[in-house]
Order: sequence, then C-alpha cells, then structure tokens
Amino acid sequence: MKLGTENKKKTAIAAGLLVVAGFALYNWMSSGDETASTPPAKTGISPAPSKPAKPGTKKSGSVLLAESLDPTLRLDLLKSSEDVSYKGSGRDIFQNQPEPIPQPQKPVIDPGPPPPPPPPPIPLKFYGFSGNKSGPKQVFLSKGDDIFIAKEGQVVDRRYKILKIGANSIEVEDVLTNNRQTLPFTAI
Repeated sequence: MKLGTENKKKTAIAAGLLVVAGFALYNWMSSGDETASTPPAKTGISPAPSKPAKPGTKKSGSVLLAESLDPTLRLDLLKSSEDVSYKGSGRDIFQNQPEPIPQPQKPVIDPGPPPPPPPPPIPLKFYGFSGNKSGPKQVFLSKGDDIFIAKEGQVVDRRYKILKIGANSIEVEDVLTNNRQTLPFTAI
C-alpha cells in the first residue's frame, strides 16, 4: 500500500505546512478570550489583573481588536457627547480670507430696575360748575355716562378727592395711587 511518501521533497513541504497551520490554529484559539482566567504559573509570580482599556489608549493588536468589537452600549461616552454643540466662527471656509480680528467686549452697565410705569390718568372730565360769589363752589364732573357734583374736600366715585377748585382748573387726587392731576375748565 502506497501512502504517497515516495517523493521526500513534497512530503517535507507538506509536513512544514501542517506544523505552521497547527501553530496558527493554536494562536487563534488561545487569543480569542484574553479575559478568561488562566492558572498561574508555578514560578511564584501571579499575573497582573487585567483592567478594561480606556478609550483612546493603545494596546496590542489582538486585544484592541477584541475591545473595539464589543457590542455593549457605552452610556458614559454617549452622555459626554450630548452637551457638545458646534459654535462656528461665522467665517466662510470656502473663501480664502484672513480670520477676523476679535473686537474687545464693551463692559455691560446694569441700568438697574426699570422705572415704575406712570400712574393712569384720572378719567374725570370737567362738565360745569355752580355757585355764587359768597358760597362754596361746586363742580360737575363726568366719567362716561355718570355725572358727579362735588365741593372741595369731597371724594367722587369713591376714589377721587377734590383738593382745590380754582378759577380755571380743578386739582384732583386719586386716593388709591396718590396721583395728583389738574383738570382744566374746558367748554363742552
């Protein structure tokens, strides 16, 4: 029975290829799981504990390849990239221009709180007056369809106090806002 070993040159080449294939298969099988624990050697030196690789660090080719193929979702890396926003400089990258010179910032002066709004105008209008030379004067004031008769010191519409009735005007105070206003005598 012939085994095909008559040509010694071909047999030696086949044996060498078989040894190389066996060595490659052994390396492939042993490097598949680096994190699996192997029994310590009997030399008395314990192997260093393996640490997970940090992003951006380089290791040997087979370890780096194994970690880059890890399908787990890294929430810490996603969280750190959430708050990143692009803030461009406003420069057109397709035009050959020098970068603009940044202008110095002017100091912001706090003007303080805004002034309070002016009080609303008193809605009373002069309608007329009555009285004789010796007695107290009375004025007729209108607000919409309502007409009020008042003397100095009286409160009209439960809000407006008549302070002074003059020859050409009436001085009125809003008792809620302490707003004083002069109403001129005008012809209706």
